[in-house]
Amino acid sequence: MKIRLKPISPKRISDQVFDQLRELIFRGDYQPGQQIMTERELADALNVSRNSVHEAINKLVTLRFLEQRQGQGTFVRSMDEAVKIPLATVMEAQDASLIDLLEMRMGIECTAASLAAQRANPADLDAIGKSIADMEADTCAGGLGTEGDLSFHMAIAWATKNPLQVYIMKNVSDFLHAGIRENLLHLYEDQDNIAEILKQHKAIYQAIRRGDAEDAYRTMKNHINYVIRFFKYREEKNF
Repeated sequence: MKIRLKPISPKRISDQVFDQLRELIFRGDYQPGQQIMTERELADALNVSRNSVHEAINKLVTLRFLEQRQGQGTFVRSMDEAVKIPLATVMEAQDASLIDLLEMRMGIECTAASLAAQRANPADLDAIGKSIADMEADTCAGGLGTEGDLSFHMAIAWATKNPLQVYIMKNVSDFLHAGIRENLLHLYEDQDNIAEILKQHKAIYQAIRRGDAEDAYRTMKNHINYVIRFFKYREEKNF
């Protein structure tokens, strides 16, 4: 039997730069709206040519992770831009509800938590733990902790090592935190809800840290069901 083998080629420098910058965005090290370093600064920091950096940035701009503002620099695309993504159009066309979106998120994120428990490395665990600490610090300071919440779910998606999982989760999360921001505020304004969500995040994190895929799946399912019950109750109350 003839076996087909593909020649192995080294990864282009610009692709490696792209991967690093994309990871910083997905992990939340670069926040939406934040300006990134200049091409010269990135080239010096990464010890690569400016051309390689330029190619990587252009790719990230094309994929709508970054935006270039004339005379200002390059910025991580704001979550407000998420309302323009195809998901928003599909939801409107199909008359889909917030509950529909959360149910879809259930399938994506429970699987992500399970995979993360099997594949997360020390850097992934640090990123998940940091997002919980950031959310806790923000809420203690009077904030709502929404950025830390978003980073938490993105860090778990990244830990799956599945690029499609990461890309889909980013689109879903961005839409949740931008297109329906007013709805989310109702969830986060109640301190009891914030305390419970933090508790749930910590349980998910501990399951992933232990490498317990079944418990990670279960605790994530409990977390999303909690959010679904909250919004169902609000719908019934306002009906």
